[in-house]
Amino acid sequence: MKRIPAEIEQDVARARRLEWWTLGWQLSIIVILYFVLGSSQALKSAWIEDILGLVPAAVFLIALHWEQKAPDRRMPFGHLRMNSLAFLAAASALVVMGGWLIFDSGMKLLMAEHPTIGPMTIAGERMWAGWPMMAALAYSVVPPVILGRMKQPVAKRIQDKVLYTDALMQKADWMTGLAAIVGIAGVGYGLWWADSAAALLIALDIAHDGLRALRVAAAELADGAPRALDSSDIAEDARALHDHLQARYPGARIRLRETGRYIMAQVHGATPPAERCDPRDFWPEAVPNQWRLASVSFAPDGIDFDHRLG
Repeated sequence: MKRIPAEIEQDVARARRLEWWTLGWQLSIIVILYFVLGSSQALKSAWIEDILGLVPAAVFLIALHWEQKAPDRRMPFGHLRMNSLAFLAAASALVVMGGWLIFDSGMKLLMAEHPTIGPMTIAGERMWAGWPMMAALAYSVVPPVILGRMKQPVAKRIQDKVLYTDALMQKADWMTGLAAIVGIAGVGYGLWWADSAAALLIALDIAHDGLRALRVAAAELADGAPRALDSSDIAEDARALHDHLQARYPGARIRLRETGRYIMAQVHGATPPAERCDPRDFWPEAVPNQWRLASVSFAPDGIDFDHRLG
């Protein structure tokens, strides 16, 4: 099995470049927001989310490095599941940080804490600190909008859930920036609750995306049937593959599981072909992404769990 199929080599290389760009832009945003933090809860939430935004990009690059390593005695099945572990790490980071921000912002609302955004001096000029805060947040909105839109189509072509989760985080980042600007402006107009309310909305969005991703990551690591990129539903190409194998081997039990971006199939209770076949020969012709099918194994009939892809 090729470590990176030829059909997606260029897209994988593009994804790698996008993630390096993400790390660079995110670090610049984190530094700029740090110098204008002040006491705004919404700005702090945005800053923390930007720090969290480093996680998916970093784990994608690490997983891609390991994914391309050849199998050895200690890892006879290769390192394809590093992508699955990276996905779990990215999803867990979203859930943990979203939960913490929900608690922190919710407590500030319940305790009716009034944030104070006072004056600050920049280049010898005194001004309301809210202006540089909102300017920094405006800057933080631009890169995520561009990078998120660039990542989504690439993630779909290479079927990479880590990259897709990162694209969702980019969306959350620019929404966070806009919500924080509204919250700071609200404080400027005397609406003390606007800042914490904006932070709470940001946190709920982070936690929602994280929980959805965590369910899919858990299913993948538990040898669940392949899931779609954007939901916990069974992937359409996996359904088509299951039906195709079922028609080809009537009476056999077909099992599919996902390992990173790839699908592994087992045909239980059928005789394998006499000649050695490429896994792609078992893929339905009308369905794209033949490279997704990494292996097809045959198991003799016997005691087995009855399995049907719902």
